[in-house]
Amino acid sequence: MTHTAIEITEDLVRQLLRDQHPDLADLPLRLGARGWDNQMWQLGDDLAVRLPWATEAASALLRKEHAWLPALPHPLPLPIPAPRRLGEPSERFPHPWLVTTWVPGTPADRAPVTRAAASAEALAAFLTALHRPAPASAPTGARGGPLSDQAEHVVKGLASAAAMGLVPDPDAVRAVWDDAVTAPAWTGPALWIHGDLHPANVLTADGTLCGVIDFGTLCAGDPAGDLAAAWSLLPDGAADLFHRAYRPTPDPATLRRARGWAVMRALGGIHIGEAGRHGRPGGKATWGPPAHAALRRLAAYARARL
Repeated sequence: MTHTAIEITEDLVRQLLRDQHPDLADLPLRLGARGWDNQMWQLGDDLAVRLPWATEAASALLRKEHAWLPALPHPLPLPIPAPRRLGEPSERFPHPWLVTTWVPGTPADRAPVTRAAASAEALAAFLTALHRPAPASAPTGARGGPLSDQAEHVVKGLASAAAMGLVPDPDAVRAVWDDAVTAPAWTGPALWIHGDLHPANVLTADGTLCGVIDFGTLCAGDPAGDLAAAWSLLPDGAADLFHRAYRPTPDPATLRRARGWAVMRALGGIHIGEAGRHGRPGGKATWGPPAHAALRRLAAYARARL
């Protein structure tokens, strides 16, 4: 993460609005979150301002959302941000920025799902609706590509986490990964996928899912990466409920790849959570617990079935 040299403050956000979208400049404004790529500020009751602040890719990801979110299947069963205004780079702030609708709720890394059946149904309905064939011009990305492209990253991440004592059963986790990476590749049409359904990008209320945010990795490809979310978002035993509710029923190869994507995402969350626990740059302590829970579920699956 490379934070922008410009400090993002309430005064800066209000000045940007006054320069380019003055009709919004006097609405109440408060910091909502400092995410991986962007800061998000709530604007009034119904809008949000998102500004790149921490990665070189953030500007391009915001432009992608502005261009492609309106092309997704509509309506989706869970609320998602809808782009309303695009802010262009200026002398005051040299990056694009985006005004979207505000999606209420608490990120699942801070308020985990507790209602297993309702959440499994909600996640399955959302992904069933989202996973539709994308146009040939849709963006592509690693999250929709072959799982084997992640092999070096995953193997190193597992070895590092195991060496720090963060993975109680690395052999079981490796068995899940080896099974996943040898599964047949996706041969269906390139489907719309969110690409980054980790708990910080899914919102909850009253113990169940209530919204999905941060579509910066939106792309077309293999849906297995999104199906991995069942292992990290849902309570113990709920993945099977999700798989039964999702349509079309996922084939065994897709479920194998989904478990591999879940391993990759959990390892990333464990490392980021550990960095946050120790106050290191880029760390987010709240990412650790759901990642550990996902890896525990995956290891239990391996011990029982692989």
